[in-house]
Amino acid sequence: MRAYTINAIGDRPQLTDIAVPEPAAGQVRIDIKACGLNFADLLMQSGTYQDTPPAPFTLGMEVSGVVSALGPDTKGAHIGDRVAVFGGQGGLAEHGCYDVSRLLPLPDTMDFETAAAFQIAYGTSHVALGYRARLQPGETLLVLGAAGGVGLTAVEIGKQMGATVIACARGADKLAIAQAAGADHLIDTSSADLRAEVKALGGADVVYDPVGGDLFDAAFRACKPEARILTIGFASGGVPKIPANHLLVKNISVLGFYWGGYMSFKPQVIIESLNELLAWHSQGRIKPHISHTLPLTQVADGMELFRKRKSTGKVVITI
Repeated sequence: MRAYTINAIGDRPQLTDIAVPEPAAGQVRIDIKACGLNFADLLMQSGTYQDTPPAPFTLGMEVSGVVSALGPDTKGAHIGDRVAVFGGQGGLAEHGCYDVSRLLPLPDTMDFETAAAFQIAYGTSHVALGYRARLQPGETLLVLGAAGGVGLTAVEIGKQMGATVIACARGADKLAIAQAAGADHLIDTSSADLRAEVKALGGADVVYDPVGGDLFDAAFRACKPEARILTIGFASGGVPKIPANHLLVKNISVLGFYWGGYMSFKPQVIIESLNELLAWHSQGRIKPHISHTLPLTQVADGMELFRKRKSTGKVVITI
């Protein structure tokens, strides 16, 4: 089968032919139909992602497809089931084997491309805002990188939770996408003074930050007392240094959040969240935004969209 693999950390990934995998006990094999790209796929290539597997491995963290084989003594799935899976790797291939416990049954109303774009982006924002930050109706939510894969879902979910949403992104086109997702206020981070603009709007109760760097510093200084800052990632490449004395003076909490980590120590949080999100999707309350859909032969082009910040929402690879 074809797979987009890395032979050694730091090497350029290649589309190669490898053996079709056989499912072990408790696993299923999936005929993969689509795979969502994530910024973490870029980080894995350089070995800087916290869950980079040992090389060689196949990239692709989240997939959708059809169950085509069951491993020995595997219960809870049937051949022909339409499913999505967060596997962490192996998705940029024609087939993949996954633990049956990770299968997310798909409703008939969700196509494979949407399913491949759904789990990480929406799951991250839903658990971060609801479970970690305890966002309340009427609070002000500041979303950095608001047109990106997770940022755009934070805008949507924040509105569903009753918050006033301030969306920050670079350029009018990206801000228009955030506005269409429900943002109440827009800040162009390529030209505006983020701290001044947010303070003029009354300050932030919750900050959702997948960017880091200077934007974290500006958002930190625009927080209200008792604000909560969610550190989702560092797409800017800059990891902030947090002044603990300012945390003390303003009673601010900085909350680290890694969605995939819950799969190992509290998976029920993710399961309950995804089930609620699927219900929201079926009710029309959320609508995934996919800016680019590309074939497996153009994965490198999809990665380049991330490097140059040319994508909005999600990039999906069809198999």
